[in-house]
Amino acid sequence: MSKVLVTYFSASGTTAKLAGNLAKAINADLHEIQPEVPYTNADLDWMNKKSRSSVEMNDKSFRPAIANKVENMADYDTIFVAFPIWWYVAPTIINSFLEQYDLNGKTIIPLATSGGSGMGGTNQALASSCPGAVLKEGKVFSANTDKNTLKTWAENIQNK
Repeated sequence: MSKVLVTYFSASGTTAKLAGNLAKAINADLHEIQPEVPYTNADLDWMNKKSRSSVEMNDKSFRPAIANKVENMADYDTIFVAFPIWWYVAPTIINSFLEQYDLNGKTIIPLATSGGSGMGGTNQALASSCPGAVLKEGKVFSANTDKNTLKTWAENIQNK
């Protein structure tokens, strides 16, 4: 039986709720991606072109530092990666996370929360960060999505 990890980055707590519900629904391990420098409300002000998040997202090569690691990543076959959608893609800290591991042969499944957009160009932006992995097409969910819906989706996407 394959071992499954749900990992997430959550700037405001919304995505943390979704990831926690998914991990419980599919009986997976849970890991929070913690930025070395936590994001403040000012950092997340997408209306300010000089805010940290705006600067990072305008430079697709930027890789925010991560404070923690999954020590036993080799144990996992399937990794769900949850995040908020920023500028129609995953925040660049997700690239930072993926690039610190050998993901060859693993299945990566993105899922996201969003204030109104879909997954946008997420898979295109993440593909180069997980060479050798199978990157499945992700989906946007509400933080309040029920566990049965998440479980059904997770089972279906893993079997595609």
